[in-house]
Amino acid sequence: MAIRGTEIKIQGLTHRYTPRSPLTFNHIDLASPPGEALAIIGRSGCGKSTLLHILAGIHKPTEGRVLLDGTAITAPSPRWVMMFQAPHLFPWMTVSQNVGVGLSFGRWSKQKTEDRVKEAIKLVELEAWADNNVQDLSGGQQQRVALARSLVMEPELLLLDEPFSALDAFTRSSLQKDVRSIAKRKGFNIVFVTHDIDEAVIMGDRAVIMAGSPGNIVHELDIDLPDPRDRTDPSVQALRTRLMTMFQEAANYKKPESATLA
Repeated sequence: MAIRGTEIKIQGLTHRYTPRSPLTFNHIDLASPPGEALAIIGRSGCGKSTLLHILAGIHKPTEGRVLLDGTAITAPSPRWVMMFQAPHLFPWMTVSQNVGVGLSFGRWSKQKTEDRVKEAIKLVELEAWADNNVQDLSGGQQQRVALARSLVMEPELLLLDEPFSALDAFTRSSLQKDVRSIAKRKGFNIVFVTHDIDEAVIMGDRAVIMAGSPGNIVHELDIDLPDPRDRTDPSVQALRTRLMTMFQEAANYKKPESATLA
């Protein structure tokens, strides 16, 4: 499965849902190099999920643009795939059928589709459940199916909207490590939104913190840690403490009035 990363450029991004709505966020500039895992952290209402939806091509910005290797994102595409909090699987299908459903809309040969599906299922360690109905799987296993369904498209960018938040702590920790490991082996980018500081440190190469209304990026921190990452490691705990301090400082952030659009 040949996957590669992409250069992401967010330029002057501004969003409001209607002309009369308040700004969601205002003139955000951000770049991410190929293969980076970027965490976007923020409290509810700062616009982090809306930003992710614009990256996915689901929403359109009011101003500004998002570029992937110079190509503007204007609509959803197999090049960038988004995972949501719920796996949204087809309950009457098997694991293999769910993973391959996206390929069924393309002109793929039966053999090539089977090969790609098998490889994606192997990546998420669900080979033993390939022929099981997804209703028979646990919540964590269902999220692995959703991940395999995303990976089978060989995306350059994987977008995660807190997809592990409803899982128990052990399953959540396992998936966080596995997603990072797969991304690093395959070289694709990850952008994920979270309010979980531990998740940002375990999964990310860099974290940006959004705050305010309208939202703005107020802090940034490189997460330069070796893999695999262990929550009990002193270096992991030290970065977690730094990020938590930044997160708490961001709670008191107020954007200058002169920086807000009329």
